[in-house]
Amino acid sequence: MKHIVVLTGAGMSAESGLKTFRESNGLWENHDVQKVASPQGFAENPKLVLEFYNQRRKQLLKAKPNSAHFALAKLEKQHKISIITQNVDDLHERAGSTNVLHLHGELFKVRSTQNPQTIIEWKKDLVLGDTCPEGYQLRPHIVWFGEVVQEIENAISILETADILLIIGTSLQVYPASNLMYYVTKDTEIYYIDPNPSMSSQGKLTVIPENATVGINTFIKML
Repeated sequence: MKHIVVLTGAGMSAESGLKTFRESNGLWENHDVQKVASPQGFAENPKLVLEFYNQRRKQLLKAKPNSAHFALAKLEKQHKISIITQNVDDLHERAGSTNVLHLHGELFKVRSTQNPQTIIEWKKDLVLGDTCPEGYQLRPHIVWFGEVVQEIENAISILETADILLIIGTSLQVYPASNLMYYVTKDTEIYYIDPNPSMSSQGKLTVIPENATVGINTFIKML
């Protein structure tokens, strides 16, 4: 049974109606990402940041997994599948995938501003005054710009065991996730699905210039 490691980004969830920012304009849902996705932004205007994520949470509650999410879940019947996602949604899990590592946190979780280990499931609005059991303000369980990606070492360990690396819907331009593909062995086959790929096919790398829902079917036929 081959071990397929899947690295997913914004393009994986785009066809489920979830918008995410692009580095080119620095905007996320028409907000400056530094204002809503950085420790400095939270310190300057916590109310704005909490409301921004309240809206993202409401959007996610209405969203549904797309056919690409379901296709990856179905692949678990034939292969060992490990998903490393840069997305903060739970669409992989809702589609049925059982082994998902969230690099950048999860929208349906919040954590203490003082104790990062205090993490709570959360699907309602989060407002100033909502505190953890220790009495500290809660914040979104999201890795903001400038913060350490705690799961990066776990992701690297998974990638080192990959027989096949499948990359879906990510520009591979945001550090440190941009470097992850280089941790697979030299014999690992790499497939890259993106409608606007930042790389070309060469050697062990096969580029599939399609959206996630179409590209996943092309990949499965190639297996």
